[in-house]
Amino acid sequence: QVTLVESGGGLVQVGGSMRLSCAASGRSFSAYAVGWFRQAPGKEREFVAAISPSGSGTYYADSVKGRFTISRDNAKNTVYLQMNSLKPEDTAVYYCAARFFTATMSQNDYNYWGQGTQVTVSS
Repeated sequence: QVTLVESGGGLVQVGGSMRLSCAASGRSFSAYAVGWFRQAPGKEREFVAAISPSGSGTYYADSVKGRFTISRDNAKNTVYLQMNSLKPEDTAVYYCAARFFTATMSQNDYNYWGQGTQVTVSS
């Protein structure tokens, strides 16, 4: 029902900025919460940020709070993750995921996943 495609990843210097995009299909996109998750080499996938269907509720992991901003444009079926002051520990594959209505921090709650986009922060 929902297809997600991430874009915007790549190589960035420490302290730099990058904006990831998650483009979704379907006219019901505005009824879905969207989360960003990441997986670094040798580590478990972890929660990064999430946003409610309307965009009025946003949630962040402590590790990115104050540096990352999640937003959405339902008219464009797109969710963004603005990443500032990037650190080497932000290096990971970043995934967007969607679930109906309620934003949560648990990857097990999300039904639809993109393929991921690599973000590499060089030191």
